[in-house]
Amino acid sequence: MENAQRKMWAGIAFTLLGGTLWGISGTSVQFLTTEGGAPPTLVTLMRVVLGGSLFFTFLLIRKRATVRAVFTSRRTIAGILLFAFSLYANQLCYAQTVQITNAGTATVLQMLGSVFVMLFVCTTTHKLPRVKEFIGLVIAIIATVLIATQGNIYVLSIDPAGLAWGIATGLSTAFYILVPKRFGLFEQFGSVVVVGLGMFLGTIFAIPIYAVQSAGAMNAVSVLSGFGAFEWLVFIVGLVIVGTIGGYGFYLHGVSIVGSVKGSLLGAIEPVSATIMAALWLGTAFTMYDIVGMLLMCIMVVFITTDE
Repeated sequence: MENAQRKMWAGIAFTLLGGTLWGISGTSVQFLTTEGGAPPTLVTLMRVVLGGSLFFTFLLIRKRATVRAVFTSRRTIAGILLFAFSLYANQLCYAQTVQITNAGTATVLQMLGSVFVMLFVCTTTHKLPRVKEFIGLVIAIIATVLIATQGNIYVLSIDPAGLAWGIATGLSTAFYILVPKRFGLFEQFGSVVVVGLGMFLGTIFAIPIYAVQSAGAMNAVSVLSGFGAFEWLVFIVGLVIVGTIGGYGFYLHGVSIVGSVKGSLLGAIEPVSATIMAALWLGTAFTMYDIVGMLLMCIMVVFITTDE
């Protein structure tokens, strides 16, 4: 029992750390798409290619036999490709939301993934959620509504396009949390291999989508040539190493321990991290409703972990 409790607390710590690092990722995306002038599809493509390549190189050196085992079954191949697509879709939708709104708002909207995860789990298991998880979900929804309406439920206070991309971000978040569990990927191959392969295989989707989009946007060469040393530092360290490899790696490892429902709720730490970073670094202004929404997310995190 003691070992199980220690493992659960370790899972909570990994999940919270991953969510916190995601906040740095969100602020980096906001900087690159606004100050850096890079379109979201290009930022996401660069993120997937570099982050996935670094992760895949590590796997070839340390986990080659496990990587090979993933591709011995049609079911696991289908699972890893679906996971890769959901990871890429999440990064793209998130970047689009950040560009239209801001990092803090985008990460709160991403919390809608908790709603989708809980609905899916309850439907497929034919069970109601635990009381604490349900209350946590209600708190997350209230926080989202406060930020989206700024206290006036009859008026949408954010760009409708930003809200739509935010909902898509929540859906893709639910997918990449649920797919590994559905296909038993973490149990068979471990979170490191699954996340690394998912990032690397995301290039299958990132390259053609950017190729189609770039016909009507600035091309990659002109954008990247305008990057200075600081922009490259933000991209490589803030976005790829810390926000992508660290964020997704720690978060999904934590989810593999604590479970999909609790893991998706613990991800609420991300908007808090993103808001603080955006305010301190980019000078993004937030209203009292935004701050109350973030505080509610923090309360929810503490609430659902107090029984462990």
